Amino acid sequence: MARRSRIGVVTVTFESGQVISAFMDSLLPQTLADFTLYVIDNASSDDTLEQVARYADPRVVVVRNAGNVGVAEGNNIGIRAALKDGCDCILLLNNDTVFDATLLSSLEEGLVEHACDMVVPKINYFSDPQRIWCAGGYFLMGWSSRHFGVDQKDDGRFDKPRLVTYSPTCCMLIRRQVFERIGLMDPKYFVYYDDTDFCYRAYRQGVKLFYVPSARLLHKVGSLTGASSDFSIRYAIRNHVYYFLKHFPCWRFVLVPAYLLHLLALSVFSLRRRQAFWLAQKAFWEGISLFYSPAAG
Repeated sequence: MARRSRIGVVTVTFESGQVISAFMDSLLPQTLADFTLYVIDNASSDDTLEQVARYADPRVVVVRNAGNVGVAEGNNIGIRAALKDGCDCILLLNNDTVFDATLLSSLEEGLVEHACDMVVPKINYFSDPQRIWCAGGYFLMGWSSRHFGVDQKDDGRFDKPRLVTYSPTCCMLIRRQVFERIGLMDPKYFVYYDDTDFCYRAYRQGVKLFYVPSARLLHKVGSLTGASSDFSIRYAIRNHVYYFLKHFPCWRFVLVPAYLLHLLALSVFSLRRRQAFWLAQKAFWEGISLFYSPAAG
């Protein structure tokens, strides 16, 4: 296929009808117009794709998956398509976001100015635009990731560009060489911790990730999966256990029992409902099973 653009924007949709129009209205008028949007749809049963089709923009490529392959593999499908089409950079971008017309240009300028491999914006809550959700992030000894500035007022304290080690891939501009160097997303995660895994692999390989606050984004946090739904509980715990085992196998006899005790303590002291407690236990053992299961494909 002939080269379409310099930037390939990849977004994964699944029952995204409630957010997709606002996303498209943010993306298509970008001042940096040289991009292709790859909409990777995980078999949505709502009107997501009907809404996308109404825009009739030649820069939009839709890939319809026969089933829900998850966010990680959905991103991989888009990344492969963008790389095949000759894109120099890939922008992984959630569709439960809105932003102004300068997002792409600000990210590209940051990539050039800081001579780095990946850049991320300042991300604030859509429900409270003056409150920060993520101003870049970091690893706690590699075992877990955290956001800088989370839940703090956006009062200028996080307006300085800097090198970071982690950020969610809900908005991350990545040079194609990064994928050639460290590979794609790990599809075993399905959703959650796939970005932690990706950033940790990049960090260990010396890939430079820069936080660029001049690029700004509003995120509808938890709008599609639910911040504390059974779905979120299951995949957050399952994937955290898998992440532990994948990256710290020598510590498995310490970390895994400690994490199980953590879940038990959490259930006691936070008085979580009984159903959530048993869901967490099941997810814990599912994470162990996931680690020992063969890789897909």
